[in-house]
Amino acid sequence: MKRFSEKGVRRILTATAFSAIAALTLIVIFILMEGLPFIFRAGLNNFLFSSEWDPQSQKFGILPMVAGSLWVTLGAVIVGVPLGISGAIFLSEFVPRWLMRIIKPTIELLAGIPSVVYGFIGVMVLAPLIRNHLGGPGLSILAASIILGIMILPTILSISIDSIKAVPNSFREGALALGATHWQTIHMVTLPAAKSGIVAGIILGLGRAIGETMAVIMVVGNAVKIPGSPLDSARTLTANIALEMGYATGMHRQSLFATGVILLVIIMVLNYIAIMAMRNIGRIK
Repeated sequence: MKRFSEKGVRRILTATAFSAIAALTLIVIFILMEGLPFIFRAGLNNFLFSSEWDPQSQKFGILPMVAGSLWVTLGAVIVGVPLGISGAIFLSEFVPRWLMRIIKPTIELLAGIPSVVYGFIGVMVLAPLIRNHLGGPGLSILAASIILGIMILPTILSISIDSIKAVPNSFREGALALGATHWQTIHMVTLPAAKSGIVAGIILGLGRAIGETMAVIMVVGNAVKIPGSPLDSARTLTANIALEMGYATGMHRQSLFATGVILLVIIMVLNYIAIMAMRNIGRIK
């Protein structure tokens, strides 16, 4: 009876795993089937590097959205990465373990807050502050970058802490025995040994920032133009799909699926780099 139950559980888990893989595969195939014909018909250069987006005139250039996505993602990295890495160092090396067990789960709860809540805070609090003190419309790349920087913090923090904790204590003890201070040990020994995992956390945070939709729609301004400064409004790739898919038909609809193909490729490349970086963590164990 016990063997039968174990086999049954194993089969259920295997079927669940394969069903998840099958669902993901079907989604990818559907997006590729809908988007690739448009890319081949319009030409990758005309689609990716044209700055004119006017579906009524059959102009489908996504360069302004690509530029907006890059601006917002870069800003999120500038905001989130220093906070995430410094927070991981502080929690791993300076805070007592009992306190870290309280602080780390609290920070990770940020990942469970709906993105619309972040967007609402950005619209009601952050955008007016930017508009009143820095100028511009308020709903801008800067506002979106700050919101996304906060949203990717749990990912960067969690993976960075695990990577730093994976560094053997013998590394630290050896550096201290040679006369290094605590900070010198962290800076010259611990962080270099944990850099693969830290890089993986940053890349996964990048993927989260690129794929975020609702919060970005609410705070970025959604202007279809190539931004010139962080105070300008912009539109990201995900925001463009979400805003226009509801009424798009024909070539317009196909162009939005083609935009999804571009996003899919970007996120797959980032995830692949993150997986390769995380594999290197095993070398320091």
